[in-house]
Amino acid sequence: MTTTIRLFNTMSRKLEEFKPLIPGKVGFYSCGPTVYWDQHLGNMRAFVQFDMIRRMFTENGYDVNHTMNITDVGHLTSDGDTGEDKMEKGARRESITAWDVAKRYLDSFLRDTATLNNIPPTNLTRATDYIPQQINLVKQLQDLGYTYEIPGDGIYYDTSRFAAYGALGGQDLSQLRAGARIEDTGKRNPTDFALWKFSPTNEKRSMEWDSPWGIGFPGWHIECSAMSMDKLGAHFDVHAGGQEHAKIHHTNEIAQIEPIVGAPWVNYWVHHEWLMSKDGKMAKSDGDFLTVPDLLERGYDPMSFRYLLLTGHYKQPLDFSFDGLDAAARGYQNIVRKLADWIILQKQSPESTDTQHYTQWHDKILGTVSDNLKTAEALAQISELVKDQSVNAATKIAIFEFIDRLLGLQFINRAQKLADIESEPVPHDIQKLADERIAAKNAKDWGRADELRAKIDAAGWNVLDTKDGAKIVKKIA
Repeated sequence: MTTTIRLFNTMSRKLEEFKPLIPGKVGFYSCGPTVYWDQHLGNMRAFVQFDMIRRMFTENGYDVNHTMNITDVGHLTSDGDTGEDKMEKGARRESITAWDVAKRYLDSFLRDTATLNNIPPTNLTRATDYIPQQINLVKQLQDLGYTYEIPGDGIYYDTSRFAAYGALGGQDLSQLRAGARIEDTGKRNPTDFALWKFSPTNEKRSMEWDSPWGIGFPGWHIECSAMSMDKLGAHFDVHAGGQEHAKIHHTNEIAQIEPIVGAPWVNYWVHHEWLMSKDGKMAKSDGDFLTVPDLLERGYDPMSFRYLLLTGHYKQPLDFSFDGLDAAARGYQNIVRKLADWIILQKQSPESTDTQHYTQWHDKILGTVSDNLKTAEALAQISELVKDQSVNAATKIAIFEFIDRLLGLQFINRAQKLADIESEPVPHDIQKLADERIAAKNAKDWGRADELRAKIDAAGWNVLDTKDGAKIVKKIA
């Protein structure tokens, strides 16, 4: 653990050197999905970002306890307390129960994150498994005098009781409260939020529980507080999420927990920016969104999408377009191509790893990623490594094994498959077609040459025209 780790802390609004609460260990909580629909590509930027935090700490030698929540109840269509429960909305949309919706889209989420090579969290916690803990937190806040009841609505948190409310989002709450118009909702302050919502009297919900205040369900914000405390304790190191959560969701989490456990509850707050489409922030509201399976159906390697995500810095919005994805795919495949050549070369003429060069490149790349997750700069350094002729094939392969652990890009996996394919002997009939194609090209019979290429392609082989002549390789399945 000799590398200095720095993270931009939203609470202090500056880069800070990371110092763990417990030497050698990291308690890390990241916001998980609300499982009422498939996760779109914008959501995937978040989950890859969390995976990068986990990988960065692990490669620096830390034992990481990574907890991620699954919100399967209580998240209303507004991030505040208006609208309907997203799970109930999903159940009505698909004519199944909210429990079935949760299972369907949790399975979908797990498939997509596995496809993008994310390491599973240490703990994946479902809100519906923590109802007693959430009720207990609300009771503690009630005993401390932080709550009030709105009849027929729910139990609310009185934000005027918490002096530090809004510090995370940089909000001046005195001005916000003075200037806001409090609608006839029963709230004492416009920033107050629900801890426990009462079930409507005129309908039966799929998900509802008994409580000291009546039948209902938890507010969205109390869920993460209960689950993080259960798995990470009263104080932990890092809480990560989207920048849109800083002013409401995470601000409310702090307000709920710090009166109980004392401040600071979390030492480092890390927030990422959005993945943007041509129409703005990606969202699910109209049902028109792109998913990981959509990319697979279009023939993209999911690692090309992961590579694209790492070309931007997490603190800046990143534009998504298929032109951009195509460029990322070319960049990714160019590296795979070079790595496959080194694997073949190492098999033909084995060399030893050069420890000095390995350490130099390992420390350089790890240091860059550890400095506030500068993945784009790390990719630029990897391009330099590819071109560095002073580093032998064995050393480059070893460095890429480390790069794959750090960035999760599966370069070795893809390159090994390519090397295996290129090592496969070309059948006599395919080679005969290739020779005929060369003759046709020399005779400038382009039509015949194209016809022969098509036959080779149909047989499951590719013709690669290189500066050293045509090369015949087996197609990757």
